[in-house]
Amino acid sequence: MPEGHTLHRLADELTATFGGRVVEASSPQGRFAGSAAQVDGQVLLGAEAWGKHLFVAFPGDRFVHVHLGLYGKFDVHADAPVVPEPVGQVRLRLVADSSYADLRGATACELLTLAERDAIVARSGPDPLRDDADPSVAWDRIRRSKAPIGGLLMDQSVLAGVGNVYRAEVLFRHRMDPYRPGNTLRVGQWRAMWDDLVVLMREGVRTGRIDTVRDEHTPEAMGRPPRRDDHGGEVYVYRRNGMPCHVCGRAVRTAELQGRNLFWCSHCQRRYRSRALQ
Repeated sequence: MPEGHTLHRLADELTATFGGRVVEASSPQGRFAGSAAQVDGQVLLGAEAWGKHLFVAFPGDRFVHVHLGLYGKFDVHADAPVVPEPVGQVRLRLVADSSYADLRGATACELLTLAERDAIVARSGPDPLRDDADPSVAWDRIRRSKAPIGGLLMDQSVLAGVGNVYRAEVLFRHRMDPYRPGNTLRVGQWRAMWDDLVVLMREGVRTGRIDTVRDEHTPEAMGRPPRRDDHGGEVYVYRRNGMPCHVCGRAVRTAELQGRNLFWCSHCQRRYRSRALQ
């Protein structure tokens, strides 16, 4: 499933390509035809992301809400030589002159009112990529929860936009046991992780890939081959199970946590033990 930086890049791309322009909206697949007709011929005001939710704004406080889910793709083509006929199951097509965008396979594609859009935002935690984000809102939920921090970081009602890659990597970078209960963290530990996510995810928006290793652990610095993975980017633990940790050499471990694969180094991220039990 795409992480938050992907949705913010997509929002920027849609705004740059169609913002302020009259668009033709259609649903070649047919499933979104009625709603597409309501915004067809309207000015696309802009697009924004909140976590893994994308909102494309039209006049009259109407928003096309998209959640890509596991398989969705929203391909934007600016200034194409020709706008081709739709291929495959295109849920939504936007066209303005020689530019077009096709949405396929999304979990959600629906036309919402402002109140409905705001309700989705209200159910979401703060997004590290938004300037209006308040990390104290997430902290208030974390400090009250006995759930493992590795699960809380993936809970979109706690923190919006963080997926499996950023979860694994920020925990490693802060030497945090992923099974440590949220209510045992100190606020300084949380703020350090939040600030790190802001920097890492903004870099992801800029480059389109997730790179989390520090300068001293890059392939060039360590004299190791670059990572070969369809997700791209240089990482410490994500999808590196059984491989040596870049820092200590211990084999990276994996396990399932709340239905998702977790990756961590048991040496660098030592098991948390409450002082009360010591």
